[in-house]
Order: sequence, then C-alpha cells, then structure tokens
Amino acid sequence: MTAHVSGAGGSENGAGGSENGAGPVGTGRRGGHHGCGTGPVGTGRRGGPHGSETDAGRPGNPHGFETDAGRRGGPPWSEVDAGRLGGPIAAEADLVYLWGRLGAVEHRVRRAVEARLATDPAPDDPFRGLYLTPDAVRRVLDAPHRTRPVPVEPDADLDALATAVPAGPRLLRLARDFHLDPLDVEFLLVALAPDVDARFERLYGYLNDDVTRRRATVGLALELCGAPAAGAGRFRFAATAPLVAGGLVEVREPDLPALSRVLHVPDRVVAHLLGDDAPDRALTGLARVVDAAPAPTDGFEARVGAALRSGVDLVHLRAADGDAGRAAIGALAAAGRGAVVFDVVALADRDRPAPAAVVREARLRDAGLVLGPVDLLVPDRVRLLREVAALAGDVPLVVHGRQHWDPRWTDRPAVSVPVPPLAADQRAERWARGLTEATGARPPDELLASLGGYRLGVDEVDRAVSVATRLAVLEGRPVALEHLRAGVRAQNGAGLDRLARRITPSVGWDDLVLPEPTRRQLAELVLRARHRDRVLGQWRMRPGGGRGRGVVALFAGESGTGKTMSAEVVAAEVGMDLYVVDLSTVVDKYVGETEKNLERIFSEAAGVHGVLLFDEADAVFGKRSEVKDARDRYANVESAYLLQRMESFDGIAVLTTNMRSNVDSAFTRRIDVIADFPVPDAEQRLALWDRCLGPALPRGDDLDLASCAERFELAGGSIRACAVTAAYLAAAADRPVAMADVTEAVRQEYRKLGRLVQEHEFGPESATRP
Repeated sequence: MTAHVSGAGGSENGAGGSENGAGPVGTGRRGGHHGCGTGPVGTGRRGGPHGSETDAGRPGNPHGFETDAGRRGGPPWSEVDAGRLGGPIAAEADLVYLWGRLGAVEHRVRRAVEARLATDPAPDDPFRGLYLTPDAVRRVLDAPHRTRPVPVEPDADLDALATAVPAGPRLLRLARDFHLDPLDVEFLLVALAPDVDARFERLYGYLNDDVTRRRATVGLALELCGAPAAGAGRFRFAATAPLVAGGLVEVREPDLPALSRVLHVPDRVVAHLLGDDAPDRALTGLARVVDAAPAPTDGFEARVGAALRSGVDLVHLRAADGDAGRAAIGALAAAGRGAVVFDVVALADRDRPAPAAVVREARLRDAGLVLGPVDLLVPDRVRLLREVAALAGDVPLVVHGRQHWDPRWTDRPAVSVPVPPLAADQRAERWARGLTEATGARPPDELLASLGGYRLGVDEVDRAVSVATRLAVLEGRPVALEHLRAGVRAQNGAGLDRLARRITPSVGWDDLVLPEPTRRQLAELVLRARHRDRVLGQWRMRPGGGRGRGVVALFAGESGTGKTMSAEVVAAEVGMDLYVVDLSTVVDKYVGETEKNLERIFSEAAGVHGVLLFDEADAVFGKRSEVKDARDRYANVESAYLLQRMESFDGIAVLTTNMRSNVDSAFTRRIDVIADFPVPDAEQRLALWDRCLGPALPRGDDLDLASCAERFELAGGSIRACAVTAAYLAAAADRPVAMADVTEAVRQEYRKLGRLVQEHEFGPESATRP
C-alpha cells in the first residue's frame, strides 16, 4: 500500500484498512474514470479523469474483491474460470457486481454533490429544507431552469464481471424477467442505494435540499441518470411502467408534484438482489412457494410442461377429482420452473387481496403461478381472476377447476385441457402411500379396495389420512375403514349444507326390514356406486353425449316403507354423507328460478363426497304435460332441464316417490336402479315392532308384539311413531311398556292417518289401560 491521502477518513480507504475497504463502503479505487478514495464529501480526490480524489468511497465490497478501475494489475476475479464459478464464489461475484453498479451510482452522486457545493453558500445548514430565506429565494429565481443531469458512463470491467457469473448476476436477470431497459435499471439502483448504504440517506437529503427527504425522488433519479426532468424518462415511473407495475419500485406521496415524489424499493426486492430467496411476508396466508421438483419425463404433466416451455402462458386444467392442482405444479416442474400457488379461499375472502406481491414473487423466482379451483371465484369474484391474469403477463399461469373455461373470464386466450382421471387401482395406490407414511405399514388390499372409489386429489388424501389417524388415536385403536371414511367426509365443504340437510349415516343393513328383492336392488345400487369409475370411466361403457359417471336410483313406495332409511344405509355402505334436498329451497314461483336452484345443488354436489336424496321427487321430476297455456310450457322446460342435467351428473342421486306412475318415463329411462318398497307383511311388521321398541326400553309381561303385527297393518314409519308414543305413555306412568300403551299409540296413529278406528281391532287392552 502506497501513499496515504490526508482527509477525515485518514488513509486512502477512509475507513482504515486495505485498499479494498472492509465494510459496506470503501473500495478505495484510484485512477480510471470512476477512481476515488474515501473520506467526507468534498476532500481531495486525485487521479482519474474527474480531477482530484474525493471522499467517501464507493459502496464497499465485504468480500474483498476489487470491482473495476484503479487496480494494480488485472482484477482478481478475472483469473477465475467462469465454467468453474459456482456456489459461494458465484454468490460473491454476484454481490461484487451489484456493489460495482452501486459504486457507479455513488460516482454520479459525488459529481452532483460537487456541482451543488460550488453554488451553495451554506452547505453545513442543519435545517436545510425546513425554511427559506430571501437570499435563498433569489438564488432559486436566478438559477437555470433545468438542472444539469449527470450522464451514465459504461464500465467494461463490470461487463466482464457479469459474464463470469453463472446464469448472469441477479440484477441483470431481474431486468430480463421484468422487462427493464438500461435506464430502468439505473433508476432501480438509485432508489436501492439508501437500503444498502446509509451514507446515501444523508447525501440524498442534501441533494433534495431537504434533510427530511432521505430517499431518492423522481427528480433526483432523473438527474443522477442523465435524463431531463421534462423528458420521456419521467414516464418510466408511471403506474403501468415496468418498474412500478412489476412492484420493483413504489412511488410514494402521490399528492406531491411529480418530481418530488419519493421512490422506495420493497424489502423483498432488496433481499432478492442481496441473495436472499426467503418468500415475501406478504404471501403469508395468500400463497405458498413450491420449489422446482424433478421434472416428469412423460405423461400428461410432461406434455403440458412442453407447451409452457414453447410459449403457452395461460393453461386451464379441468378435472373432476380435485387433482388438477398437483398436475399444475407437475406441469411447471416439467417446464423447469417452481410454482407459487394461490390460496383461492383466502384470495376470495380478503377485502383487499394483494395478488401483485404474489406475481412479483413468481417473477423473482422465475416460477409459474397456480390458481384454483376457480369455481370459488366465479361468477361473484371473477374480477380477481381477471386481475391475476393481467398482472401475470408472460409469467406462466396455470388455472384449474371443475368448470369449463369461459373466455369472458380474461382477455387472454387460454388453452383448456381435461386432466385424465386416475384409475381405481391408481387411486388405491395413492391411499397406500399416504397410509404407509402415516402408520409405517402398508394397509391390507381389502382396505385399499374399499377406498379406491373416492375421487380425491393427493392433498385431500393426505388430509383424510391425517384426520383418520387422529380419530384412531382418540379411540386408542389402529386405523380402520370407518376412520378413513370419516376423514373423507371431513373434506366436504359446507356449500351444499345451505341447500340440503346433511345426515351422517348411523344405520346399517341390520336396521333394515325389507323383502329380499328390495335388498338385492339396494345391493346393486351399492355395487354400481363403488365401481362406476372403472365401468363408466376406464372401460367407457357410457361414451359420448357429455354423459357423466353418475348413478341414479328411484325408490318407489308408500310413505313409511323405509325409503329414506335405505338411502342412508346406501350412503353408509359407500362411506359418504347423505344430503337430503329441501324442496322448499328449490321450487320457486318465478320462471327459471327453480332451474337455477337445482343447478346450484348439482354444482355443489359435484364437489362433495355424498349421496344426494330428492325426497318426494315427483314434485320436480313429474311428467310433462300437453301445453295448453304458458304455465304448462314453463313446467315442461323445467322437466327438460332436469333430463339433461341428470345425464351429465357425476355423483350418486336417489329419488324417492310415493307414486311411481307420476315420474316422467324419460326420467325412468335414465335411472340405473329402481327399488320398490312394498307395505310390510305380518312377519316383517313383527320384526319392525321389535326393533323399534329396542333393547333398552323395559317391556311389560303382557306385551304381545306378534298380536300387534297381525292385527295392525302399518308401515315401518308408522310403527316407529307408535313405539315412540308408547314409550312416552310408559314414562309418564313410570313403568314398563304395556300392551295397553301400544294399542293406545296405534289408536292415535290411526287418527293421524285418517283411518277408521274400530274398537274390536284393539281388543280389551285399550279399555283396561292403567
């Protein structure tokens, strides 16, 4: 180290130490067109084309690299083989490049400070900008109308350093991904400087002629980058310009004149340029980051990934089983990108969501965006989908959902692709992996076969397994089928609960008293529900015509013959909830409203794992009639809509009716299983009496259920009502149920049904009731 230059900083570095400097400031360079030493502003520079050596040094290089001019000999980094540059060395070289670019900014700041000092009579005024003296007013009036901009000069050393960084420095990659031109990059560096070197706060306060304004303003940025204040450069800070629209620079205090507005670089952008890849805190609860996984080499995801690589930037994946989100992430991985995945529920629930921060994160990471299911956004919040698509620009955006793509959702053309459904054995293997990870042992094949019919995505399977294992821990036993079915039901959303009554099945085959033909028909319905994906999907036994994979059954029989309970048993057998449609929420007196209500039910049912029960279905599935007036025409339109909708339905639906003849024959053709529920005979009535009274109810010695079954011809629902009434009578008398209680209950039931009460049917028990 040679001569020391006297100044407030002491040695040529100003901060002490070697020529390179040891802190965030002070590279101590001499010579070259940017040569400068360190120390306070205004002390003697020497060497270089700009006169004597000045002051505070360029923003320092904490890694000990010299950055450009004024080195003795070639730069140390020039000896590094660019092909072997990687890891920590590459990161250091990247930062050195950034410090070098900021050093060029400091050089222009020095020149602006020198120009200001030449005409400033009070450079040490601590209250600068807080008051205005008459002399200062005269100086303002006498000053030229335009400031002299400081031109940006090229630096061949920095260009050489940039080529030595694998994939290029972060600053240049950011400029490429955000479509910044060279002037934009200089503006960004000017705004960034105070966030990495505190000295710039004081220098900017001096140049702004206001000690309270310690960041760059639009006017100062234009001056330091050689752009005239009234030129085209000022429009690079417009809301639609890349710097601002991309979220790299915020223009604050919009009520001030344009040139006085303050520039601020968000913390996430500063951290990215300094090498930190932690996600922005603004993403918390709104989106999650998925790093690029090993790329699939074949299959559906690989084909979509190839399309994304070729320039397709908006893809819509349509799937019915909730696996489109995972397919979207896999497609981006096949395109060589990570994914930033929106939480659509949070996006829709927030009053003022900030999708711009999510899009910026994707650009910073060179990742793609995943948004879905979009069914939660349309039609009420479709503006959010339109906003995300507009902000994304050329960032790959993969949207997914159950609905078909509507071109009105965005102004950008989209490629809509159906996601091929998984076969039953593939879904069973998905369950096997989840259960093996959770329990440490592979589940038996019988258990997997029972789970293969659930159309769940990978994330839904993981959540269902998590719920099942917790339930098993609470009960202190291994994970069983009922735990897994409860976990599946826990994935159902609450949307359908507003339109139908949700019943968690609590009955089984042993609770049913039915003739054998009816039982066989119910067993066939369960069989179809379990294997519909294989038969209708994999084997394509219902091709064309937009037909769904739904299973529809009709239960016909008199009231109280067990239709609703049978539907609950079917739901229990397939491991789903039963949703009983409340017709009062469906039928509407206004034309077209009934169809809209039904469409909401079918749409919501597509997203849950449940059996849909239309009780008293002939109210909406009735026969079409001859058109004699406008009411007949609209009634027929309603029936025609239902005929079409049932064809495309993908779920399990049960229709019940007291009068099968009232159901339109066109509906009958589309029904897979028809089960007839006859009035029970004496033997079945005896079994019903015994089961309805139950084992917990104490029975008197005179109770003769066989006589009740023989004498009283009642359906199962009426027998249950009689059993409940008899139990109340026994409880009021504080004794076991007697025969007199049962006969009195039957008498009351006859009156409710409007049947003739003949005393000889009831015998002497009713007259001797205690």
